[in-house]
Amino acid sequence: MTDPYQPPQGALRKLILLISSNAGLGYAPVASGTFGTLAGIPCFYYLSRLDFPLQLLSLMAILFLSFWASEEAGKIYREADDGRIVIDELIGYLVTVAFLPFSWSTALLGFLWFRFFDILKPPPANWFDRQMKNGVGVTLDDIVAGIYALIALRICLAIFS
Repeated sequence: MTDPYQPPQGALRKLILLISSNAGLGYAPVASGTFGTLAGIPCFYYLSRLDFPLQLLSLMAILFLSFWASEEAGKIYREADDGRIVIDELIGYLVTVAFLPFSWSTALLGFLWFRFFDILKPPPANWFDRQMKNGVGVTLDDIVAGIYALIALRICLAIFS
């Protein structure tokens, strides 16, 4: 039996791979998730300049873009959570720093907390990672890591501010 899926070709394929890899950061030869998360720092800078409704709308748009791009790239790579797919790290990091004012210390501490929880994958992140082999599951494990990191970051900011 042959696989009925025909991956997109041409411009759409290039767009999916560009988006899912955070403009190529996912192609880093080592630690692609860490490199992919780096895209979040300039995004945090620009999103933090928006008022609450626009920031929320932007985060929701990136979330749904991550669901779609992760799903389609997983089909192209024939592996749901291929290491080159790092848009999920972007939205996970942006959840970590959501609605905070930008500062380099916040950006870097958020980066470290997010990477810690993304690698650790505490429940239910590990469940999404193991059980949902699609774009939603690929993204949701990073959302959960981002929520844990959000809590840790805000505790640190409250203690050290």
